[in-house]
Amino acid sequence: MAKTNPGRFFEDYRVGETIVHAVPRTVSGGERALYHALYPARHALHSSDEFARACGLTAAPIDDWAAFHLVFGKTVPDISLNARANLGYAEGRWLGAVWPGDTLRAVSEVIGLKQNSNGKSGVVWVRTRGLNQRDEVVLEYVRWVMVLKRDTEAPAPETVIPELRPALAAGDLMVPEGLNFTGYDFALAGEPHRWGDYEVGERIDHVDGVTIEEAEHMMATRLWQNTAKVHFDASLREDGRRLIYGGHVISLARALSFNGLANAQVVAGLNAGAHANPCFAGDTVRAWSEVLDKAETAAPGVGALRLRLVATKGGAPFALKGENGKYLPEVLLDLDYWALAPM
Repeated sequence: MAKTNPGRFFEDYRVGETIVHAVPRTVSGGERALYHALYPARHALHSSDEFARACGLTAAPIDDWAAFHLVFGKTVPDISLNARANLGYAEGRWLGAVWPGDTLRAVSEVIGLKQNSNGKSGVVWVRTRGLNQRDEVVLEYVRWVMVLKRDTEAPAPETVIPELRPALAAGDLMVPEGLNFTGYDFALAGEPHRWGDYEVGERIDHVDGVTIEEAEHMMATRLWQNTAKVHFDASLREDGRRLIYGGHVISLARALSFNGLANAQVVAGLNAGAHANPCFAGDTVRAWSEVLDKAETAAPGVGALRLRLVATKGGAPFALKGENGKYLPEVLLDLDYWALAPM
């Protein structure tokens, strides 16, 4: 009996199947320190216990995208070990803060399958939930991936494509318990811009750039226990290059967005996302944002901004797609998310 696991292939999935992912992870302050070392992350709410307490929280929670990476990493051996591409995200919600000392685990449900016309691969949709040690759901999202088939002659499953909302409504967002921005310290946060200072349609060039290093990417994928082969094994690609984990680009772009969106403190919802083109070590990542929508929340002094965050490896700011409707080759990421900011 084979003891090793080659990972799942497309024909191994069934709609309605629940997958309990292995290896729970207890979070410590080490994850915060490494996250801030890997990315130029400076949002005050996740950096300072005292700032967080002044905003109604008991301490500074772990960065929202760090929590995402921790949960995402649990799912890789079962969902995307043999994936060719991570195609998209939808209906993502951060439902509870993650604190040092919490233990996270992940469970996914297969909600859709569609074999590709070439018969060599197919698309798998899963809804993943991250739970803490009290079985509270702290994060949930849908993603879909293109997964290779083990046997190209295996019959195609019945096609099931889930109906997913194009965007969350502001009322679907969960504001962290106790969050209160009425006494917000803009000087300590780093910028004076309030929720009301942003206009729908406004675009912000975040100006700065970060050149990706191979060593930092390797440390990041190991930190998140992401075992996807294309991130580690250079022999899997004809060009001998390791593909940068898409979440690494997300966190770099989010950190770069501090310059112009320093007060977008909390990531509360993930509406959509596309890793438009591959990223490799040596690429210099830059970012720009567009304000897509605004909404008030019931929390004191807290407003919600719907933002498009675009990461590029060159080109002019605000360039996204060509005349053919396809992403320009320099675009790495197109992410649509909700963030909470002081009013």
